[in-house]
Formats: sequence, structure tokens, C-alpha cells
Amino acid sequence: MVLLRYLPHITEAPALVLTIILAFVVSMLVGLSFHEFSHAAVADRLGDHTARRFGRLTLNPRAHLDPMGALMILFVGFGWAKPTPVNPYNTPRPRLSMVLIALGGPLSNLVIAFIAGLPLRLGVIDPSTSLVGVFLASVVSLNVTLAVFNLLPLAPLDGFRVLVGLLPPDLARVVSRYEQWGPGLLMLLFFLPFITGYNPLFTVMNPLLGFFNQLAMGTRGGIFG
Repeated sequence: MVLLRYLPHITEAPALVLTIILAFVVSMLVGLSFHEFSHAAVADRLGDHTARRFGRLTLNPRAHLDPMGALMILFVGFGWAKPTPVNPYNTPRPRLSMVLIALGGPLSNLVIAFIAGLPLRLGVIDPSTSLVGVFLASVVSLNVTLAVFNLLPLAPLDGFRVLVGLLPPDLARVVSRYEQWGPGLLMLLFFLPFITGYNPLFTVMNPLLGFFNQLAMGTRGGIFG
């Protein structure tokens, strides 16, 4: 999912490429901001007001976007937002709260995808003949990818928190010991395609990407991926 791969085609189809770039920027601003806000909102609802105290219970992108992470997403296809500070131990049921708070982010991206995809699914707009359709299909594809990627059970992704929260306590403690290795493993998996030509992340993600794209806009295909 590297945006730069479309730039060589800008002279051939400038409107199309600029539409995809616009969709990418909007998706990152809205998708990442809503993702982090949703973590904060769920935590706040459950009784943990840490994010509120840090000014993160807001949809303002400036509160959530990390400049370096945003540039990495734009030019490399892999990046990050500022992690939302939460403490599930401030809630009555910390383990359940950890699962719900973690799920809040990916589910918010699916909500955006379903809203953007509704005109496509209903046949009101055709992405093959309309730049508006290309824009909406791109927003769907990007937010589905954000959701599925974050559900991978690798630290520091939300899926790891969900996994630890759902496992029996003894097993959860064992799995938690490997959290420190998560970022390194994730980076290795991300760069592996550049070395071997094989993309294990998208091999795992593709079934879910196809499933949610189908639900959101009536087709398993996506602009990105």
C-alpha cells in the first residue's frame, strides 16, 4: 500500500491520481483521528479518563497525528499515529475493558468504510466511471486495511491487546512477556516483501480485506493493497 506507486501515472491520468491522493490524505486524517478518538471514547465511557486528561478525547487530527508517522504512511505505506494513553485498571473490569478499548479503534475504521461504501453498494455511484466513486472506493479500501492491520495479534497493534485480554490469565501473562519483540517482528514482516518478494502480512490479511470490502461496497476488490 505505497502511495508513491501511483505518481508515475500522474501525466497519463492526472485527475485519477489526484483523486486517489486526496482519498489517501482524507483517510489518514479522518481514519487515524477517529481511530484514536474511539480508543479514548471507549476508555472514558468505561471509567478511565486518562485520555481526556491528555486532551485526546477529541476528533481534532492535531491531537492524534504523529508527523513522522504520517510521513511514513504517505511515502512508505507503513506508519503510526500517537498512541492514546489509557489505563484499563482504572475501570471495574480491566481485562474486559482492555479488549473493548482496543477494539474501538479498528471498529471505527470499519464504520467509516461502511459509510463511504454505502453509495457504491447501493449502485448510486459507479467507481469504474466516476471520480467520486474512485474516491469513495479508496476511502473504503484504506479504512478496511487500517482496521484489519490493527487487528493482527502483534504488539503494539490493537489485536495484541485483544488477544491478551481474551486469553486465560496465566496464558495471558506468558504471551505478554513477548510484547517487547512485537515491534521488531512487525518491521521484519513489513520489509520481508522487499527482500523475498513474499508478503506474509497481506497473505494473512487478504481474506478479511476481501470480506470487509465485499460488505462495505459489494466487491472484494480494493484500490490499495
